[in-house]
Amino acid sequence: MSSLRFKALELISQKDFRKINAVEVPAKLSSLFCENVFSEETMREYLTKEAFTSIQNAIKSGVKIQRDVADQIAVAMKDWSLSKGVTHYTHWFQPLTGSTAEKHDSFFTPFESDRAIDRFSGGMLIQQEPDASSFPNGGIRNTFEARGYTAWDPTSPAFIMGTTLCIPSIFISYTGETLDYKAPLL
Repeated sequence: MSSLRFKALELISQKDFRKINAVEVPAKLSSLFCENVFSEETMREYLTKEAFTSIQNAIKSGVKIQRDVADQIAVAMKDWSLSKGVTHYTHWFQPLTGSTAEKHDSFFTPFESDRAIDRFSGGMLIQQEPDASSFPNGGIRNTFEARGYTAWDPTSPAFIMGTTLCIPSIFISYTGETLDYKAPLL
């Protein structure tokens, strides 16, 4: 680890280091704020009026989002993230293990022998089944034995990290018991 630090210091001490690794900083740094967040402003741009109203009602009043509207939201979220170079999505949650966990999937869906499509539906957005290792005791089980599910939390905006769309979610058991730190707060 210390050798990496020494190499970094050596690079910094080189005379033309700043020219080689120049970074363009916008005149107004605040323009970067919320750039990779599926924010209210982004939602207004990508969603239909019906879908925007529905998600705002879910955020502010806890009203359930209908399946067809969830499909519209998922397509808008996918289109927005693909425009930013995203290739994968993950349902991101905080299980009782004391860390975060994720279930990664790709938008890429092959069909036929030589074709593929970028696909993301409301069903894929709303609920997923992560692997069994996300359970609090960290036990190894087959995925079909896990019986834990992630559910999208529309009150927390989706965001991009690298090439992954992160969808904030809660983690619950098959019987509806809380398996994370976030669900009780909602």
